[in-house]
Amino acid sequence: MGYLQGVAVDSIHGTPLVNAIIQLSGTDRMGITDSLGRFLVDSITPGSYKVEVDHAILDTLGILLTGSYQRRKVSLAQFTAGWRDTFGWFTKDLFAPSDPKIAEAVNDGLAALIWVVVGSLVSKLIVRLTPATKAKA
Repeated sequence: MGYLQGVAVDSIHGTPLVNAIIQLSGTDRMGITDSLGRFLVDSITPGSYKVEVDHAILDTLGILLTGSYQRRKVSLAQFTAGWRDTFGWFTKDLFAPSDPKIAEAVNDGLAALIWVVVGSLVSKLIVRLTPATKAKA
């Protein structure tokens, strides 16, 4: 038997989906997210499943998973590479040292640094463009 574990997050607000129902379609296997959005669905037999996420603030989502997922965990490097591929694609192969782990760390760190700078600049721009409120005496 295998298991599926992860974290359900509201992609618009970046907050955990608390009490979301995570279910494997066509089975009785399900889990409910905790206060941090974490979930675990255990006792899964190998096969193909559609994972459904149901929560009050969103339409039901369906994600198709195929293959055998027995005892498979995603490492931190795989997790960060996934985020980098989505949001930091411009730094994926920017630096290519001989050690691939160092290349991954340097490129991911550079992408994170760029996003921090961009986020800071956008925040400052929003503050400058926001109309000043008049103080009441």
